[in-house]
Amino acid sequence: MIDANGITKSYGFGENKTEVLKGVDLQIADGDFVVILGASGSGKSTLLNCLSGLERVDGGHILYDSVDITKLSDKELTNFRKDNIGFVFQQYYLLPNMTVEKNVRMGADLAGNGDYKEIIEAVGLEAKLGKYPSELSGGEQQRVSVARALAKKPKALFLDEPTGALDEKTGRQLLDYVCKLHNEYGFTVVMVTHNGNIAETANTVIGLNSGKIAEFYVNENPKTAYEIGW
Repeated sequence: MIDANGITKSYGFGENKTEVLKGVDLQIADGDFVVILGASGSGKSTLLNCLSGLERVDGGHILYDSVDITKLSDKELTNFRKDNIGFVFQQYYLLPNMTVEKNVRMGADLAGNGDYKEIIEAVGLEAKLGKYPSELSGGEQQRVSVARALAKKPKALFLDEPTGALDEKTGRQLLDYVCKLHNEYGFTVVMVTHNGNIAETANTVIGLNSGKIAEFYVNENPKTAYEIGW
């Protein structure tokens, strides 16, 4: 369970200070598939970064079961992320001088996971093991970044606009992979998007507006990546 209470976050100082999160409360159950939906500037990426421990909050608490990550030291927080969190960005952040296998193995090595090749197969890249990022399409590179995150065997996978730089066909493929992997492995998924159609694939949808939760609902019958509009 991820339990966030009274989360506040600002950037800048004095007259240039901008409040981004304004007292956010939410709970995410273990194994849930959550989409945080909102327009540009709503604070959704900042909320994702705070929930995952990539950024410190100004106020409030974020608990993973009994662990309050807002009280951890920098070293403790780094270790917590290493052991529990996977993150996929809109940009792929692959190491260009490493093959697909070596990029994914980087994530696996953090968790001592020797079975990382099954993750590569799960995202459909077993034929690309020896390829370099420059030899892959955008969708393939993003699938490598997903595999690298999952090779850590995280308890929670956070995704920031993972389809934002992809065309429709490739975006649907990536989303389909994420949904299937979630169903197979049972980790928690928290995904940020501005695309309301993608929210239809989630179990739980959180709408963010001007730094506050404006909407919260549960999808009784989530759709597949190929059933939604784009």
